[in-house]
Amino acid sequence: MQTTRSLDALTATAQAHGAAAALQYLNAGVPHRFSAMYRLEGDILRNLLLHDKSGEIRPAYLAEVPLDSSFCQFVLRDGVFKTSDSAADSRLDGHPYQGVMVCYHGVPWQTASGEIGGTLCHFDLLPLGLSDAEFALLQQAAQLLPAYLQADSAA
Repeated sequence: MQTTRSLDALTATAQAHGAAAALQYLNAGVPHRFSAMYRLEGDILRNLLLHDKSGEIRPAYLAEVPLDSSFCQFVLRDGVFKTSDSAADSRLDGHPYQGVMVCYHGVPWQTASGEIGGTLCHFDLLPLGLSDAEFALLQQAAQLLPAYLQADSAA
């Protein structure tokens, strides 16, 4: 039986175990291999949190990503970005990672001062969709998780 996933459960997880556990909770409800939180630092996106369903150590190519070669740039420009199959997505024609990073669903998060801090996203090397309910939870998580980043780094 599928459990109902909610902002309340996500909040409880973040309160009890921190942002990394909350990211793992988000990832558990989607088919995507990766869920991540990136901070925008100039022209670079620095990975703050990464959950990989396969349990592998974060690959170097995901630790720091140039903004202009990321799909996150579209989140920051447009407010959200969703593609279930980048190879077939004409918005990405000519992009170096079109068909490489195959699916990507991302939203922005804000700093305590209200500035765009970076992105929160699910992605995979396979074509995968994301339900409206899980995308809505991702958007809610983007409002919740930044407050727990400080707590995780202080622990």
